[in-house]
Amino acid sequence: MQSILITGCSTGIGHATAYYLKEKGYRVFATARTYEDVEKLKKDGFEAFVLDVRDHKNITEVLKNITNLTGGTLDILFNNAGFGQPGAVEDITTNILKEQFETNVFGLHEMMYQVLPIMKSQGSGKIINHSSVLGIISLRLRGAYNASKYAVEGLSDTLRLELKDTNTPISVTVLNTGPIKSEFRNNAKAKTIENIDIENSRFCDVYKKSLSSAKSDVPFSLEPIDVAKIVESIILTKDVKPRYYITKATYILGLAKRILSTTLLDKILIKI
Repeated sequence: MQSILITGCSTGIGHATAYYLKEKGYRVFATARTYEDVEKLKKDGFEAFVLDVRDHKNITEVLKNITNLTGGTLDILFNNAGFGQPGAVEDITTNILKEQFETNVFGLHEMMYQVLPIMKSQGSGKIINHSSVLGIISLRLRGAYNASKYAVEGLSDTLRLELKDTNTPISVTVLNTGPIKSEFRNNAKAKTIENIDIENSRFCDVYKKSLSSAKSDVPFSLEPIDVAKIVESIILTKDVKPRYYITKATYILGLAKRILSTTLLDKILIKI
């Protein structure tokens, strides 16, 4: 039975993946930031832990507990925890940018940093990092999130290269998800209200239109379970690909990034 540690299992992709893989017979260590969410996971039969990826000591403690249960091993890490901070670059303070990076980048890195010795010791492992289509292309009013996902791409690509001379079959792959139906957008709206001075922004009308939108999804949206199935395919695959495009939006924009000039691509992206 392969073991997998998943961060950010309270809702959305992490939640769906945890339940899907548990049903398939994997040993799932599900984590979430709040005690209440972890208690719900435990009631559903998970080996669950409170885990805040921004907390070095918390990560160390959770990994110690997990390896005590497994005899020192961990087969897969799914770095899923993250959130989106909307806002024009001129409207977000440096502290807000740091907050975005604390979870999406530094927390992801800390998880890899502490898990890698376990995987090297056992001689194998798979690291799956949740990136985004916005790790491939950039959209306006999403500067902090764009930057965090570009950073995830850079860390993942670099680590993959650095592991090639270890003769250890540890794979590093990224999931470039496009629109997925989840609480992500509602949480992003809350972050807009919390951290953006909307009334004094030249993008005021754009923010207000976004906040008032009742749409729960956008074209090409998929369900969280669709991502969960791809995670399982990565677990079952010997030759893991460096990245997996998820949703048609990712394929379309990924192709556009490769074949169009930056100037022409900008003309398209400005309309999205």
